[in-house]
Amino acid sequence: MPLVAALLIRIMAITMLDDFLVRAALAGIGLALATGPLGSFVVWRRMAYFGDATSHAAILGVAMALALHLPIGIGTLIVALAMAATVSTLASKGWAMDTTLGVLAHSALAFGLVAISYVPSVRADLSSYLFGDILAVSRADLMFIWGGAALVLALLIWRWQRLLTATLSEDLAHASGINPAVERLALTVALAVVVAVALKIVGALLIAAMLIIPAAAARALSRTPEAMATIAAFIGAQACLGGLALSLWQDTPAGPSIITIAAVIFAASAAFGRVAQR
Repeated sequence: MPLVAALLIRIMAITMLDDFLVRAALAGIGLALATGPLGSFVVWRRMAYFGDATSHAAILGVAMALALHLPIGIGTLIVALAMAATVSTLASKGWAMDTTLGVLAHSALAFGLVAISYVPSVRADLSSYLFGDILAVSRADLMFIWGGAALVLALLIWRWQRLLTATLSEDLAHASGINPAVERLALTVALAVVVAVALKIVGALLIAAMLIIPAAAARALSRTPEAMATIAAFIGAQACLGGLALSLWQDTPAGPSIITIAAVIFAASAAFGRVAQR
């Protein structure tokens, strides 16, 4: 009987391990499907600081959600949308974006961390919000992640040609009857959704890296915008799976491990691109 009980416990442990690993892998793939195409636009439009400001504001959304007893994803989405709209409005009014975005990004992060400390009777594990906790993804989180990723993909596919034209040249967009402000708003909404989706996986400090690094790596391996978006999504998925494997093998934090693998892939693609050019 003790042998049977031990065997049952081992089988249950393996089943639970497989279950949370499958959820983590699916969460990472779902995120990559959204960050690949969206990250390509972030790279093309040089919106890295924009992504930083929006992602750092996620911590303020966490504080609001904890204080108002809302789902973390909803609070994050609300604040990310507000920050993205603020940044977009300031950009349209001609503000100096480098300085403004730097101030907004770090101020939002600081305000969020301070606000969380004022939430009564809540002991928040800040590391999970700052660096993600993909191994703790639940089925509800998985539905939220894939739902958000599907929404972002649908939006980008719907507006793809208009977004490309507005990215290439605003004058050309105007001549084609396209309003660049509308396309900027579409990217703003998509970025806010991705921030809310990615918080659980890589955390507020690494969301921008998940957007930029796979897209930058794909640039050296692609010849068309569509190919770059597709390859970026594939690289993002490989980074998530590789980061999970590294985390389990070396007992490293999962979120930073994902970005580490993405950075290694970027270095390899950059080296390959230089060799191919020669």
